[in-house]
Formats: sequence, C-alpha cells, structure tokens
Amino acid sequence: MTDRIVIHTEFIKLDALLKYAGLCETGGEAKSVVQEGLVCVNGEACTMRGKKIRPGDRVSFGGSEIEVADPESSGGRKLPQHSGGAF
Repeated sequence: MTDRIVIHTEFIKLDALLKYAGLCETGGEAKSVVQEGLVCVNGEACTMRGKKIRPGDRVSFGGSEIEVADPESSGGRKLPQHSGGAF
C-alpha cells in the first residue's frame, strides 16, 4: 500500500520526508539509510539525503512506499505548512 503525503511547498528533502512519514525515527537514521543506498526514489536507489522530493515522486524504504502529493490532490496525510525551511 502506498501512503500519500501532501506538501504545501515546492519540495521536501528526502531525509526530512523519511522522518516525517515515520519510516525513520531520527534524522540520523534517515541520513544513514539514504547513504547506504537503502532508499529508492521513483524506483532508483538514491544516496543523496538532501534530494528534493516533489509532488508526484514516489519514495520506498523498508517495504513501505510514499507518494508525495500537492494540496490539490485528494486524500493523504498533510504536512503542516512551515515557514522558512525545507518543508
């Protein structure tokens, strides 16, 4: 099953998404699993923890998959609006 995460900005960084979605408990864990090549973005392994993930992208790790969506999409868990940051 794919979980949908709605963002209200142009992008979210990969490590922040993993932590927010609950796939990693800490930012350090997110950094580690990305650097080890255990995370896929749109079906390809990604080792850039700061990779910009945009609406329409799919991220998978540990048997879970996340689809990032914009606010106009229906459904999904919404990432709160955040002023001045990666979100």
